[in-house]
Amino acid sequence: MEPATIGLDLAKHIFQIHASDAAGQTLQSKRLSRKDVLPFFSALSPCLVGIEACASGHYWAREISKLGHDVRLIPPSYVKPYVRRGAKNDAADAAAICEAVSRPGMRFVSIKSEQDQAFLMLHRARGLLVRQRTMVACAIRAHLAEFGLIIPQGRHRVDGLAIAFEEVREAIPFEACFAIDSLIGHLGELNTRIGAIDERLAQIHRNHPVCRLLASIPGIGPITATAFAATIPDPSMFRSGREFAAWLGLTPRQNSSGGTCRLGGITKQGDRYLRHLLVLGARTVVRYPKARATLDGSWIESLLQRRRPMIVAVAVANKLARIIWAMMTTGELFRSARV
Repeated sequence: MEPATIGLDLAKHIFQIHASDAAGQTLQSKRLSRKDVLPFFSALSPCLVGIEACASGHYWAREISKLGHDVRLIPPSYVKPYVRRGAKNDAADAAAICEAVSRPGMRFVSIKSEQDQAFLMLHRARGLLVRQRTMVACAIRAHLAEFGLIIPQGRHRVDGLAIAFEEVREAIPFEACFAIDSLIGHLGELNTRIGAIDERLAQIHRNHPVCRLLASIPGIGPITATAFAATIPDPSMFRSGREFAAWLGLTPRQNSSGGTCRLGGITKQGDRYLRHLLVLGARTVVRYPKARATLDGSWIESLLQRRRPMIVAVAVANKLARIIWAMMTTGELFRSARV
């Protein structure tokens, strides 16, 4: 009997599949080596295949889709409730994926193309280099503080470390100078590599119509625009802007019961990198009156009178997320708020 649904648990070398029929009865549960995965699916009639949206998930979804199967990626957090208690292994995970993918109300992740994943790889590489630059700058500042040289906070202050260090080089032991010279050189290399990635992202932004569309929104620059364009290839998977904001984790966490509505802080679910970029852009909008007036000045001003600036920035980020979804769905240009 041909299976109707298959759950595929991904791994590096040994994969696990769980096949069931249209009635949900288990037909097969077996392990496959990496080289046997595609031949196994090529020998089957087209069916529904569920895969967790984890590492290499988009690659296998593209390859199996070429064989005629309906492949759907599921967030791992949505698969976990279907794992049987006390049975955490590859076979149980594959069975849980097979069960979750057949649920009518399940949410899925759109399959990214190779080009979209390449765009996101630029962002991931840039994020790693920025974190390393911060670590190196903090290390230089801490080492110099041991010899009485205090560098003010801020990355633009750290960029002038070489000049400040030359002024006190004679008063510092040779070994310390050797170590700090290495760190300052590494900091310069990181700045060069980050600048090269920024130039590449700017070039993609100029040639990508969706990126140019999103960049017209206040607080959205080339980096944020390219990140959203690559991460959300199909905005129609979200029914509304509020659902998109909830996917980003920018909506309040609910703890309601018995008709009483209790709202807490934001859920912080979804893509952390996109949420981080949106909050940074929202803080820029909140800080400058001209940007506030372009978005919704009176609303932001009233919030600032009642809430702290960071809370207002999160609320503005929620509004930006809804605007992004609307513009990506309709293709319309950003319209400034009416005064």
